[in-house]
Amino acid sequence: MKLFCFGFGYSAEGLAHHLSARELTIAGTRTNLAGPSPHPAASLAEFRGDSASADVRRLLQGTTHILISVPPDLEGDVVLRHHAADVAALSDLAWIGYLSTVGVYGDWRGAWVDETSPTRPITERSLRRLQAEQEWLKFGHDSGRRIEIFRLSGIYGPGRSVVDNLRAGTAKRIVKPGQVFNRIHVDDIARVLAAAMETAAGHEVYNVSDDEPAPPQDVVAYAAELLGMPPPPEIPYERAGLQGMAASFWAENKRVRNDRIKEALGVSLLYPTYREGVRALAAT
Repeated sequence: MKLFCFGFGYSAEGLAHHLSARELTIAGTRTNLAGPSPHPAASLAEFRGDSASADVRRLLQGTTHILISVPPDLEGDVVLRHHAADVAALSDLAWIGYLSTVGVYGDWRGAWVDETSPTRPITERSLRRLQAEQEWLKFGHDSGRRIEIFRLSGIYGPGRSVVDNLRAGTAKRIVKPGQVFNRIHVDDIARVLAAAMETAAGHEVYNVSDDEPAPPQDVVAYAAELLGMPPPPEIPYERAGLQGMAASFWAENKRVRNDRIKEALGVSLLYPTYREGVRALAAT
């Protein structure tokens, strides 16, 4: 297997480490090559999305599996814009996975959604992701390539969690009655993607979320209890002063079903609720 990750970020790094026990060649892109490598065996090329890259074209040769997490811009998906022909020409390519967001469903006022639910994004960011999904699915249909879309819930894991925020003294316990958020541990994202690579289930879209959408204040209080810390005081949403991207997250309220990753891909989540995930992080 040769895995190429367009956008070698947190989730792609998790997948690469999950697959490391296999016979694997890894390559990918970053917008800046300064700093530590995301994986000791990875060959990296710089790709900012403003033009095609000869280094990317060279590293793509022999790729069997592609993961895309590069965000789209105002004009659409930057990978397709600059490297669609290079991807289409890969003779050994077996699978393309595109990382999207459950934000494409928009606001459902706390109701449940699954992969068959209508998409109605309410933010520019989610609208761009939905458009990029459609571009990749069209590319798959036109080229005969296998494309799968993974709509991710809020990602957490080592270094990116309420546990880290509490230890840093930055955690807030904001309360908005009826509000829930969907979450997924980075290790479970890796398990879903690996299962999808191995299982041609015939679906084009998968929700990647844990079993229990939960009020954010409950997660903070639970983590504080595990750490032996007093929980931060509750802050009513109206007085939290949220703006920009933070405010946009709170404008959406839905519960995301994950039956398809279990039934079609056979995935058993390591962290089926926030409790298992937070306990593991608090113990480190």
